Amino acid sequence: MSTPSLGAVGVPTATAGKAQATGVPAPLAHPVEVATLWRPSAPCTPQGCVDATGPARALPLAALRIAAVLLLLIVGFLLTPLGGRIPGALVRRWSRWVVRAAGVRVRIDGGAAPEGGLLLVANHVSWLDIPLLAAVRPARMLAKSEIRDWPVAGWMTARSGALFIDRDRIRALPGTVARIAEALRAGDAVAVFPEGSTWCGRAQGHFRRAAFQAALDAGVPVQPVRLRYRAAQGTPDTAAAFVGADSLLTSVWRVVRARELVAEAEVREPIAPGSCPDRRSLAEAAQLSTGLGGVVRRRLPVRTGGGRA
Repeated sequence: MSTPSLGAVGVPTATAGKAQATGVPAPLAHPVEVATLWRPSAPCTPQGCVDATGPARALPLAALRIAAVLLLLIVGFLLTPLGGRIPGALVRRWSRWVVRAAGVRVRIDGGAAPEGGLLLVANHVSWLDIPLLAAVRPARMLAKSEIRDWPVAGWMTARSGALFIDRDRIRALPGTVARIAEALRAGDAVAVFPEGSTWCGRAQGHFRRAAFQAALDAGVPVQPVRLRYRAAQGTPDTAAAFVGADSLLTSVWRVVRARELVAEAEVREPIAPGSCPDRRSLAEAAQLSTGLGGVVRRRLPVRTGGGRA
């Protein structure tokens, strides 16, 4: 198990024009990404981005879905002390079950992620991203340090082997990168959401570079994964988005009420060590590989709200 909000940091950038570049209609375009220097934040909000008008489950069935998710999380919590003795195939299966228990179908396309040290990177939309990414390859997550103080969840996150980043202390960033590199050299997979904040899926943020330096230092491949949420007929669906002022409970309830929601993980070709000379080009290659390229870059104003960092 892991954490509900993850990310690596870097210089914040804008995404003006990004929605049009990916074929999103102009009314749904997000003009800029807002952030403080080290706390990127998407402009997505539940009111402006989340469309949960599709068919809804009956309340009793939705409540049963939540109970099933909680039961699976408790099982995962009880098995946490076993750590690396649990086969990766079983962890992947359990991760799929968590998503399916929420009433969301799982679809994973592409080849298997490489074994050994691996930086696993993906775009960030929902709390469902975490088990969905673990269904591709179980990994240690990069989590914001505030989660340490959360009741129960903070202790569980630490027990899961997560690596923490203190986003308020930029001087601590080199130490975080060094810890990620150490884990990668030890043969672990480390999962990062380099956008640094959740987006609704209709637009995306820029992949920040810090965590990619760890892959360079450790000499391991980078595995890009594209995460998407769709309705059964294949159209994009934002019901799973966990953005802005959303509470976790609100987002979970919206997901379990939604019918015919499909979570997709598209495993792209891994980027081999030595393919990119520096972390900037490596981050750009990973972002292009996930189909999230074409970002307009510029300095941003101080954050005024929106996004889950």
